[in-house]
Amino acid sequence: MKKSLIALAVLGAIAGAAQAQSSVTIYGIVDTGITYSNHLPTATGTGSKFSMNSGVIQGSRLGFKGTEDLGNGLKAVFQLENGFKNDTGAEGVSGTLFNRKSVVGLSGGFGTVLLGRQTDFLDDAGDMTAVKDFGSIVGNSVHNFDRLEGNRVQNSVRYNSPDVAGFTGSAIYGFGEQAGKTSGGQSFGLGGMYKNGGLGLYAGYFQAKLGATPSDTLTGSIAGLFTPAQLAAAGFTDGSTISKTFSMGGSFQAGPARLYGNWSRVKVPSLFKQDVFEIGTDYAVTAPLHLLAAVEHVRYTIEGTSTKPKMTQVNLGADYFMSKRTDLYSFVSYGKGKNGAPTGIWDTAAQDSNGGSNQTSVSVGIRHKF
Repeated sequence: MKKSLIALAVLGAIAGAAQAQSSVTIYGIVDTGITYSNHLPTATGTGSKFSMNSGVIQGSRLGFKGTEDLGNGLKAVFQLENGFKNDTGAEGVSGTLFNRKSVVGLSGGFGTVLLGRQTDFLDDAGDMTAVKDFGSIVGNSVHNFDRLEGNRVQNSVRYNSPDVAGFTGSAIYGFGEQAGKTSGGQSFGLGGMYKNGGLGLYAGYFQAKLGATPSDTLTGSIAGLFTPAQLAAAGFTDGSTISKTFSMGGSFQAGPARLYGNWSRVKVPSLFKQDVFEIGTDYAVTAPLHLLAAVEHVRYTIEGTSTKPKMTQVNLGADYFMSKRTDLYSFVSYGKGKNGAPTGIWDTAAQDSNGGSNQTSVSVGIRHKF
């Protein structure tokens, strides 16, 4: 009996030590809203639609993250995150289990090195923009191409520096993994962020190349804007730079109001350029109730044409935090495009005979974090 008690005591001590040296956390977000949108194309013209959308502010997700203390300030870290559509239960990306993040690495006084599928620095900078408050409401029309809403880089290695007097830096490199052409599908990015009190500033750059297996998940969408003939005529082949993205901005907490502004440029060399300008605010009427507003203006330059497409989107909203983990929100947005510029808060609005379009969208929903 005594030997059994001693053995149990030893096992308990070992288990306690193991638990102290490593940890695993299960976490997630479930975000769903009901949306009304108008001016959608139909078989006989245009019409409106009511829909249920998953991930209005933040993508619904289930994740696992953990650390193991290796001693001398060094830790092994991992994070696996699956995105899903809780309105249907479907995977966020069909056939990709951990589509949001799948990384493993080391962390210490030198910073953190992560390997796997992950976002670049500009996703972190999204917290200083309207993406933090409006999420997908400003994503489809504005922030998808400038990366502030988050785009994944597969087969990548990312380095994040430690915080030095409020400054942090990051660099990422994605392997194209194309035999015989090392540059095919490559991507890389870098950026820096400064936060001190209520002030935040950032600047970042990302570049991606064409290839049979592009490391950047956005590359295929950008290439899809143009026909193979257009790409060939502009001299694009595997290894050619398909996109260059630069973004800079900042935010400032002035009493109950968080004010922010930013500018981004997305360029497809010799074919296309997009400039995005944004200003916005989050005003805390009370601790639970926040009033939100943001305006985005987008200008396009298409090589070889004299037209100058442009789009402006105005967003108003209210977010009420019932607790630290649960909030109710309501948004109304209006977007107007000219000269062929796309407009679509959730679904792309139909173009009129003059190449213009406009859409109004209203969403109400609930977000829960665990």
